[in-house]
Amino acid sequence: MDVSPGPVDVSVLYEQDKHVSAAVWEGQERGALRCHEHTSKLGEWSLTPRQIELVEKSGFGFLRKIPAISLDNPLISALVERWRKETNTFHFTVGEMTVTLQDVALLLGLAIDGKPVIGITHTTCAAVCEKLLGKAPDSNYASGGMVKLSWLKEYFSHCTKDSPKEEVEQCTRAYLLYLVGSTIFSTTTGNKVPVMYLPLFDNFEECGTYAWGAAALAFLYRALGNACVKSQSTICGCLTLLQCWSYFHLDIGRPKLNRDPIHDSFPFVLKWKGKQSGPTTNRDVVFYRKALDSLKPTDVNWLPYKDMDTTGIPEPIKDTLILGRSKTMLICFDKAERHLPDRCLRQYGMFQPVPEDVPRWVRKSRGVDGGVDLSGKMESELNEWASRHLHIVEGSDAIMDDETVYMEWYLRITRKVVGRPISLSTEFQRTSKARFYVEAERWLEKKSVKAQSKNLGEGRRDLGVVCKQLPPHHRSQSCGWGVLSRTDCWAERDCLFSRFVFDERVRWATV
Repeated sequence: MDVSPGPVDVSVLYEQDKHVSAAVWEGQERGALRCHEHTSKLGEWSLTPRQIELVEKSGFGFLRKIPAISLDNPLISALVERWRKETNTFHFTVGEMTVTLQDVALLLGLAIDGKPVIGITHTTCAAVCEKLLGKAPDSNYASGGMVKLSWLKEYFSHCTKDSPKEEVEQCTRAYLLYLVGSTIFSTTTGNKVPVMYLPLFDNFEECGTYAWGAAALAFLYRALGNACVKSQSTICGCLTLLQCWSYFHLDIGRPKLNRDPIHDSFPFVLKWKGKQSGPTTNRDVVFYRKALDSLKPTDVNWLPYKDMDTTGIPEPIKDTLILGRSKTMLICFDKAERHLPDRCLRQYGMFQPVPEDVPRWVRKSRGVDGGVDLSGKMESELNEWASRHLHIVEGSDAIMDDETVYMEWYLRITRKVVGRPISLSTEFQRTSKARFYVEAERWLEKKSVKAQSKNLGEGRRDLGVVCKQLPPHHRSQSCGWGVLSRTDCWAERDCLFSRFVFDERVRWATV
């Protein structure tokens, strides 16, 4: 029986027709997203003690310590299918959840309070790189105000202890640009980073006064919003943050790791670094989608940090954690995104009422022209950020209060499921089809039959090629397939194909 996925009331999710869930419901699978995060070569940078001191002064001391964590692309893709740009939250079966400023501070150790990360745009690299790095990339390494990460690594990754102060500072700025370009501000270009961040690294002490964590979250929100549109196939931003947030909050795809002292260290993302204990299973987007479609309250940890060791959290970060409940505007140059903790109060141990409506706003790209100071074009957004301390969301600590009214409202405005429910027989076909093909190819190979292997292997491809090469007693049962459409005869073909494989395996066993 077909189930209506929602929403019934479209006043909140007013862009449902553009959302990837609309395409999935109609059977248009896009597969796992290409995840762009470029952390694999960060460990190849050799930093001197003086450089490390400057990195810490700049506010990136903890981010520097986070090693590359293997990304689970299908899990990330399934989470994106639940993201809604209208509310900047995930819409799960249990209610809305999101990555908050508090999560960024505790998981990455980045500052969530301070000056907004904004400045002047650049359409060329030569002048700013020459000024702050001492050299400019040639045309093979730069384009459109972006420089290749490989150029930064090639020329600045090995600073010596005896290097003069100017060179140490230049190499450190190059490292910081590489660090943010491969983690919190990774782009879908593959291996490039905008040089507009570089002037913010000019003075290292002043660099430490920026709210880099808020900028990282603005960037991630925008990346999620772009990726949840059905026409998109890639995602960027700090995906390590997203994946580890999921590990902490949802009992889905969470790895079991060998214990190590680093797992109890700060920042908390280090908890998920290490080798998994026991066997791992290959899981696709459909697997995670089904898990999220059937998510239960017992699968959610609303307060995952309450049992973590907080002794390693620096006081400056502890003092700003209250901003995790600030209803404000997050800013990263031309990207301005709303932070709406009032929609996710259970993540703070509070009762969740029906939240206020979210004002519709148009996400504009304001950094087209070079040499533009974006501060003059984002006055209203900057004013919201400036008043962030005045908009701390309050609520009742009685988390066990009756939330029936909220859930009744929520189930009317949300997309309840992403995947269309399917029958057990269809699910059996989906999971077994690949195995049938392997068996058939082995049989055909054994019999030296000239098979068109390129037509085998994937469930979407035509079985007619295989059927024509089956033994006569099987081939005779395929009469009429040539005039049937692929959709009409899938079940019949698979049934015969499975029977053929079974018969052949029995025959092999008796030879």
